[in-house]
Amino acid sequence: MADPTGSAATPVPLAERMRPETLDGIVGQDHLLGSGRPFRRMLERGELHSMILWGPPGSGKTTLARVIARCVAAEFVPISAVTAGVADIRNVVRQANLNRATQRRTILFIDEIHRFNKAQQDALLPHVESGLITLIGATTENPSFEVIAPLLSRARVYVLHQLRPDDLKALMQRALANAQGLARLHPEVAADALDYLAIVAQGDARAALTALELSATAAEPEETGTRRVTLELAQEVVQRKFLLYDKTGEEHYNLISALHKSLRDSDPDAALYWLARMLEAGEDPLYVARRLIRFASEDVGMANPNALVIATAAKDAVHFTGMPEGNTALAEAVVYLALAPKSNAVYQAYAAAKQDALESLTEPVPLHLRNAPTGLMQGLGYGRGYKYAHDSPDAKVDQEHLPQSLKGRKYYHPTSRGFEGELRRRHQSSGDSAPED
Repeated sequence: MADPTGSAATPVPLAERMRPETLDGIVGQDHLLGSGRPFRRMLERGELHSMILWGPPGSGKTTLARVIARCVAAEFVPISAVTAGVADIRNVVRQANLNRATQRRTILFIDEIHRFNKAQQDALLPHVESGLITLIGATTENPSFEVIAPLLSRARVYVLHQLRPDDLKALMQRALANAQGLARLHPEVAADALDYLAIVAQGDARAALTALELSATAAEPEETGTRRVTLELAQEVVQRKFLLYDKTGEEHYNLISALHKSLRDSDPDAALYWLARMLEAGEDPLYVARRLIRFASEDVGMANPNALVIATAAKDAVHFTGMPEGNTALAEAVVYLALAPKSNAVYQAYAAAKQDALESLTEPVPLHLRNAPTGLMQGLGYGRGYKYAHDSPDAKVDQEHLPQSLKGRKYYHPTSRGFEGELRRRHQSSGDSAPED
């Protein structure tokens, strides 16, 4: 029989050995499991409904699902959305029908339910709807995007929070003192080493316990049998933060949104932080460069036309030098864009012009604006009456350039910020009016 402490040929990971078996053993989710909370009272009464547990990795989704099954005395049937198919659902349904005959409930736990395709979710729906199966899905992705609406409407979504450093320290101290954990190794972990492991795990209990176990086993036993884990040893073992990031998931969009909004609000320090979060977690630097180019034209615009040049140069630098050398080029662009004067006048102007182009009458180009390379076209009036701007002393002429139905339409309303203030002056001197900021 395998030793549960992990000394057998196939060791059981510390995170699995220390998995809580009661509601009180789960940390960091007091908003759901604190004394007197509705969710906890429901479980203590033995009541149950289908639910989706949504939270970051290592926040306790699987653990909570297992504890729920114990609380309500239901059979717990776990499957992984990565490997399971419709046939697995049929097997669960057969088992659930047998359980119903003995008045026992069946909990189907689907890990990574966001990976279940529509057909698989459709196959599950009638059995959840009838109550034959109580579904508990776990996901790190926003279920409103990944779970079909009919299934989502029959389940309650509960959000699990990322664990705080103090939560992780409590878990690690529990593991250090527990015989099923690491107590047999007689570890002594320095306070700063424990703090480091709690921070570097980024809210992931599994990552924290794994790093603790690696650090404890890496420490050389002293004559007394004690294994001392210093900060230096912990840093050497871990080497790199477990940065929470999924380049195709919600966190990807959350971080780029944070960068964009920090730039828009002219906060270079926050912008640099979010840039570093993405790059150090493995984001494609050219994706970041594309977003900076977009920002330069959308949010800086003509208040500082050089911003687009800087952003494009950063893209070229990243493409030429690669990473990590290209990170400073991106950082330079981020600081420049954050501190540049801001204007979205060009962005708004294009949006208004686009709306007219799509929704207004599609009129032909006015005759005086058309080229007339042939005699026939000249005879039809192409180019007739066109005024050549350079024949005027200030290179300005009074002629209409829009279709008749859009005559007099104004799209671009420059602000008075940065270089756009000069463009505003030119715009107004040409007879066009611009609203005050």
